[in-house]
Amino acid sequence: MAKNPYPVMNTGGGLLPKLLGLLTLIAVVVLVIKYPTDAARWVRGLGTVIDGLVAFFRALFG
Repeated sequence: MAKNPYPVMNTGGGLLPKLLGLLTLIAVVVLVIKYPTDAARWVRGLGTVIDGLVAFFRALFG
């Protein structure tokens, strides 16, 4: 049988990245439940940053 000419990526990951992802998800859910007003303000601020980046790239390439 011939060797595969394409390298195979190891996408399994270990326990630590999965645990960190789960802890991050739990922290975000707790923040949204405990402080919904602050969470909405952060999301609105993030939207403002994204709008600014879009305007920058449109001005740069448009």
